[in-house]
Amino acid sequence: MSAPGWLLRVLGGLPKPAKDPHPDDEPPRPLTRDRVGEYLLARGYRFVVDEDGDLTGTWDGSRFWFLLLGDQHEILQVRGRWYRTVPLSQRAALALAVNDWNRERIWPKAYLREEEGTLALYSEVSADLEPGVTDVQLAQLLACGLGTGVQLFAALEQILPADGPPPAVPDN
Repeated sequence: MSAPGWLLRVLGGLPKPAKDPHPDDEPPRPLTRDRVGEYLLARGYRFVVDEDGDLTGTWDGSRFWFLLLGDQHEILQVRGRWYRTVPLSQRAALALAVNDWNRERIWPKAYLREEEGTLALYSEVSADLEPGVTDVQLAQLLACGLGTGVQLFAALEQILPADGPPPAVPDN
């Protein structure tokens, strides 16, 4: 009977396996708007730069922004706004649904905002990347912000079905 490989290594019978270089071994680099745009373009996503210089686009009819916040633009925030608005009279029901979401999930943070006499639902995933970020980490954060935001909006659609499909989105 032979000993497992890890035991032989511990006892000096096997050399330590060589570490394979992986793309995720890259050193962290500063967060930039160009890096966020490169990720989005590589996936075939369409977006524009708005008047504030932020990247923005629509996914399933809802608007998402890719914001660089902080003194050195070191904080990445993926913020989504559900395409629908909800009457103020449904605040209690929507607040319960948002609280349930926030209690049961880590991402995205969800919140309501009163805008022009109705309620708007937002999603946010934020990360402080002051020490820099690898391409793999950046991809995970962006995918998390978009994916979980879309999931939140789809879940609320089940609770508060709309009268029709999402509005048509003009080409960006």
